[in-house]
Amino acid sequence: MRHNGGMPVLNDEVPDNDDYDAGRRRGEFDNITPEDFTRDHGSGRATPPGWLDGESLGRIRRQMPIAYVEVVPVRADEFGRVTQIGSLLRVCDDGSIVERTLIAGRVLYHETIREAIARNISKDLGDIALPQLPQGLMPFTVAEFFPTPGVSPYHDARQHAIALCYMVPIAGDCKPQDETLDVEWVDPRTAALDSFLEQMADGHDYIVRQALAWAGL
Repeated sequence: MRHNGGMPVLNDEVPDNDDYDAGRRRGEFDNITPEDFTRDHGSGRATPPGWLDGESLGRIRRQMPIAYVEVVPVRADEFGRVTQIGSLLRVCDDGSIVERTLIAGRVLYHETIREAIARNISKDLGDIALPQLPQGLMPFTVAEFFPTPGVSPYHDARQHAIALCYMVPIAGDCKPQDETLDVEWVDPRTAALDSFLEQMADGHDYIVRQALAWAGL
């Protein structure tokens, strides 16, 4: 997850060699490797076509909305009823506190929304999380994150982000990846839910409440 001087609200991703769709053809992007995205800007090698370096991404973020997906991970019983709500624990940029948040990330160029959902879940929960992706792509809500506090319930100091929000059941084992320290679960029918949500900032708690209402809880 990268941060451009802002709050760690949403993630930015770099494709990995072992991504689930690594073999999918992408035309002019077929021969691009992860090293193309992680190499130093000053190395003399050009940024791959269609992708932005950090400076360009920062400029675009100041000029136009960015598309994201945000995922509320859940555990469900054999009847499909939600039994637990999940969240991620991450260390903030300055290392001072641990924040509670959700799975989120940009939709990459030439990537479908369904692929973006699967990739971001895999990046945070590991390859054996076994997410049950939705059959349809209608989100339960659309969250607009603004860099100016108070414009909406959602805040991201870096950018104006439009996030399509999905509730996704997780059937497998979760192994925290990247900057995720742990994955914690709470029964939404218990009093612990309120404490759980109080630890979420910048509107993520509101997204969880909308997800629960959408699920009939």
